Amino acid sequence: QVQLVESGGGLVQAGGSLRLSCAASGSTFRFDAMGWYRQAPGKQRELVATMTGGGSTNYADSVKGRFTVSRDNAKKAVYLQMNSLKPEDTAVYYCNLARGLTRYWGQGTQVTVSS
Repeated sequence: QVQLVESGGGLVQAGGSLRLSCAASGSTFRFDAMGWYRQAPGKQRELVATMTGGGSTNYADSVKGRFTVSRDNAKKAVYLQMNSLKPEDTAVYYCNLARGLTRYWGQGTQVTVSS
């Protein structure tokens, strides 16, 4: 079984930065795809950024050039560095691990960007 625990959310002014962390527990991690999704009030959950076990990344167009996903396989952790934050980045951010057809989710961490 896999458990994911996010941290690092909070309130920040527009233009500021935050770094989200996600710690995974359980079995093999290095070959799993990891990433971040977000869900704003009244909207569907959407992909923010993902990284495969091989290090390939994928970003939503809305965050390209501002957000960076990274991982530390030794620590079983994935990170999301968010710079130049905008009010429209306000959402609950969820850590995700994909293993075959199975998806695991963290409990989410709130990010609020004030204008």
